[in-house]
Amino acid sequence: MVDDIKKVVLAIAMALVTAVSAQLNFKIGPIPYTMQNFGVMLSGFLLGPLYGALALLIYTALIALALPFAAGGGGLGVLLGPTAGFIYGFTISAFLAGVMRKIIWKRGDRREVVALWLSTLISVIPTYLLGFVIFYNFAIGNAKLLAWAESAAETFGFNFTDPLLVILIATVLIFLPQDFFVDHLLAVLVFRYVHRMLRERGVEID
Repeated sequence: MVDDIKKVVLAIAMALVTAVSAQLNFKIGPIPYTMQNFGVMLSGFLLGPLYGALALLIYTALIALALPFAAGGGGLGVLLGPTAGFIYGFTISAFLAGVMRKIIWKRGDRREVVALWLSTLISVIPTYLLGFVIFYNFAIGNAKLLAWAESAAETFGFNFTDPLLVILIATVLIFLPQDFFVDHLLAVLVFRYVHRMLRERGVEID
């Protein structure tokens, strides 16, 4: 019972970490570059599948309560808008990150660090998939969103006319390098540091 309470408290703490990381953003349009994936992955690594997912459910609930914890603010408008898919995907991604950590992390050596980092390419799929699908459904009927997607794709050297490819590039491909090489790598390194610190004190992460 006490352990469960501690994990809920930690889940709340990680929800707040994700909220803070969302404010570290660079706006290039409707979908900004943010550090949110750092909080998502770290939640799963530290808390495991269930409580990692709980952390992101709490984060989503706080946004629904109109707290400005998303990169675009807060309120139901954010959760019903074109970028809502990314927020919904965070919970599943945190769950998968927890599963991957349980499978991969044993001793915390260099090979496991690399393997855990590479595994984030799997864990992040729900975030990208839901983000793409929901934004696509909005953009197909919205000339302004579609024009932004075309402009974003062209800025990065992609010149396609197919709306599906254009939106895929604008919602996924242009964000993947930053997510993987910054957010995900930082989450793995912070987790390794915390894991070592706790192990030195005789505390094991479940």
